[in-house]
Amino acid sequence: MVKDLLTTEEKENIEIDLLLQAVYSVSGFDFQKYMRSSIKRRIINRMRQEKMEKISSLIEKVLYEKGFVEKLIDDFSIHVTEMFRDPEFFNAFRLKVVPFLKEFPTIRIWHAGCSTGEEVFSMAILLKEEGLYDRTKIYATDINEKVILQAKEGILPLNQMQSYTKNYLAAGGKQEFSKYYSTDYQNAYLDANLLKNIVFFQHNLVTDGSFNEFHVIICRNVMIYFTGELQNSVNQLFYDSLCHDGFIGIGSKETLRSSVFSEKYKEIASQENIYRKI
Repeated sequence: MVKDLLTTEEKENIEIDLLLQAVYSVSGFDFQKYMRSSIKRRIINRMRQEKMEKISSLIEKVLYEKGFVEKLIDDFSIHVTEMFRDPEFFNAFRLKVVPFLKEFPTIRIWHAGCSTGEEVFSMAILLKEEGLYDRTKIYATDINEKVILQAKEGILPLNQMQSYTKNYLAAGGKQEFSKYYSTDYQNAYLDANLLKNIVFFQHNLVTDGSFNEFHVIICRNVMIYFTGELQNSVNQLFYDSLCHDGFIGIGSKETLRSSVFSEKYKEIASQENIYRKI
């Protein structure tokens, strides 16, 4: 017998599956294990912008319209960030992690999902104030090449600096925040010395492997957009990439406590989600 007609939701799920497969086939970027609710919101927003009524119409554009798949990749990538975002995280890092890092002659830190770089710049400032920056190499990665290119410039919107100053002070900042940048009428330009030990490059947590051994890995508010299966895969990548006794910091809405990795880490700052590999 022929199956009854599919519901609208079932049809949309099939269309999303086909769209994500098309994106992967064309670009190599795999969003099939991202949280479906988040992906669907971004697809619908793109449909509105393109004045389309069906998800399947996007598939044709992915396959045949030059540059369109890049638009979708940008849509699917999350770029919410700010300097010293969640100041209590950086304050806890300063108080509870920095004393251990001072024991190492060189320090390697990976900021995964770094977006436009604000949290990376924040870490550079913190380490400079603690006398560690000159012996640190920060590897800052993101799936989105466009935001990586923006981050490399070290340019921030001037109208955000007052908010960033408040975050900096709440994170235990020890200087005048304005010491770290110069301004014109529109932008703030970070001191070049803060950028010298940062390497920005494209890396896909879904498909790319480890590229070094790190003392610290920071990946905050990225895995909330992944399915449980993908979260486990990425957490395994991070665990394998950390040195013995290395630290990992994750987002305020993320946790390792209920995962298969809960017994592989010791909580260093439970409220701020900073853990140490055991």
